[in-house]
Amino acid sequence: MKTVIAVLTLVALAGCGADGAPIRPVANLGLTVNQNGQLATSCNVGGTNGTVSVNVAC
Repeated sequence: MKTVIAVLTLVALAGCGADGAPIRPVANLGLTVNQNGQLATSCNVGGTNGTVSVNVAC
């Protein structure tokens, strides 16, 4: 019985795309200088698989 449930679980995961595209890392870095000569930095890191993107500002 446990074997049947395990096989059905694996088939269901394969059917819903659990083995889909790998997550590709993404990073955006920025440096700006304003009129007073002050520097401002920004960064954003995360990952995407084409459909879903997850980003974190740091």
